[in-house]
Amino acid sequence: MDFKELIEEEGKVILKGVTSFELPHIFDCGQCFRWHRQSNDNYIGVAFGKVIEVEKCDKDVILHNTNLEDFNSIWCDYFDLRRNYSDIKEELGKDPLLKKAVDFGYGIRLLQQEPFEILISFITSANNRIPMIKRAIENISKTYGNQLEYNGKTYYTFPTPEALEKATMEEIEALGVGFRAKYIIDGIKSVVEGTRSLEHIKSLSDDDCHEGLKGFNGVGPKVSDCIMLFSMQKYSAFPVDVWVKRAMQFFYLAPDVSLPKIRAFGREKFGELSGFAQQYLFYYARENNIKID
Repeated sequence: MDFKELIEEEGKVILKGVTSFELPHIFDCGQCFRWHRQSNDNYIGVAFGKVIEVEKCDKDVILHNTNLEDFNSIWCDYFDLRRNYSDIKEELGKDPLLKKAVDFGYGIRLLQQEPFEILISFITSANNRIPMIKRAIENISKTYGNQLEYNGKTYYTFPTPEALEKATMEEIEALGVGFRAKYIIDGIKSVVEGTRSLEHIKSLSDDDCHEGLKGFNGVGPKVSDCIMLFSMQKYSAFPVDVWVKRAMQFFYLAPDVSLPKIRAFGREKFGELSGFAQQYLFYYARENNIKID
């Protein structure tokens, strides 16, 4: 595990001696939409029906509004704390080009999120900007999720498929998802009726999982890879968006290479660590605003 000691105090859990855990690296690397930076640099988010606040203090991480039971059953896996990221960074850092991105995003961890929420979130993300995606997901949660109270503020869980089942296309569209409403409605219907089981798809091999997710309307190769990587622990996934394309062109490839070829190249080069490499590349490219002439 990437921490040395675990302490429970009233209303919080403290992880002592944490490595590879930087809040902006984790929450601003494109993998999640329900975490928000506070004025004190803490982050507050909602996941698995809970609201939680995360604070970094030197080498300690403090999880507020939780307890040891929830840490062991939810947050230890959610933050992927059973994995040694130093080993991953050492392996990926053997590539002198990639090492630059790994060193820059040294505190990234891949969150293990809920598949249905990530399905809807990344359908919403298609041809969309992060602030708009966050607003739409928040609107969905406020309208159909359950209320949670924390420090005098109200938060909302992401709704279950059943809670969204009776929503009309017009109602979903009004929440700010635009043309993606029809895909969201279709995804809800498929999950509720069992025509496409996310648990079954998750149980498949990486390549079959990728194809199974593409069976949802509105899910192409990039969105499928995102869902696999961020909620199904399929770490050979290599989502290619504009930032990853720029990073791969900047470090490895000619500017005119197609997205499918970049994906294939990335998966072949990085193997079972492709998803981790992708996050380091994405974060480096976006934070440094890499451009390709």
